[in-house]
Amino acid sequence: MSAASTTLRAHQLTVDGRTAFVQDWGPEHGRPLLAIHTAGQSGVQYRDAGRELAALGYRVLVPDLPGHGHSEPARGGPVTDLTDYARFCLKALTLLRIDRPVVVGCSIGGKIALEIGALAGDGIAAIIAMAANAEAGHVNIRAMRRELTDISAPSRSDRTYWGTLAVVGSAVSTRRRELIGRMHCREDPQVSGSDLLAWGTHDVAERLPRITAPTHLVVGDDDLWVDAERVGRAAGRIGRSRFTRLPGIGHYPMEEMDDFADVIDGWVEDLLALGAHTAAGASAPATPPEGENP
Repeated sequence: MSAASTTLRAHQLTVDGRTAFVQDWGPEHGRPLLAIHTAGQSGVQYRDAGRELAALGYRVLVPDLPGHGHSEPARGGPVTDLTDYARFCLKALTLLRIDRPVVVGCSIGGKIALEIGALAGDGIAAIIAMAANAEAGHVNIRAMRRELTDISAPSRSDRTYWGTLAVVGSAVSTRRRELIGRMHCREDPQVSGSDLLAWGTHDVAERLPRITAPTHLVVGDDDLWVDAERVGRAAGRIGRSRFTRLPGIGHYPMEEMDDFADVIDGWVEDLLALGAHTAAGASAPATPPEGENP
């Protein structure tokens, strides 16, 4: 149930000479959790999850990536390399003096979370990457580049709306599905098109073994954009990992799931326990639990 009124903090940071906006939910000394949005969207995607995770004691930091939401565009224009977004997030965390956060991301945000893990090593406590494969994504790069020249076509908003509805899971109510679709129509087509180019060209697969933080890869069974088998194989390349398929959920778990905050809380506790277990030198079980890659 949504609260009648919620107060949150917000930060305007200067990152690479541009203003960056970060929502800051929950107690200042709570466990820090960085939440990264999807292509073309903004931190508004965590409007419910941020509040609910804060109520569980987390300090939830939700940046608008450059050119999204309240953040100014990057100096070079729309970003087409997800590593640039990963470095932006790490710089924002440094400016906010955040140590060893849990990093949660969805879609391009999930890939960015994996990239952050590969870059930051032990500087990250745990990673939850949703709706994200590790290899280059399945988009037609030539078509996406052409679309950037035709971006003002009147049908663009309709494509965003109907494309969003197509990948929302079957377990989601019609009313919630409609709200998700309408909220997604706020995107800047130039930025979202560039984000999808970044998704389609970014490959973090070879760097997965560099991730030392315990990691949970998550995919919805109704997600038409992500191959669950590939995500499962990616989990197998990370030293300490879990892999979960969500029945009835599509591409946007944080917007689709009524119990998202409670589920994330359980995953975080599991990952931190997994990290402590292996750090203490305990041997892995002979037969790993379902979904675990020890």
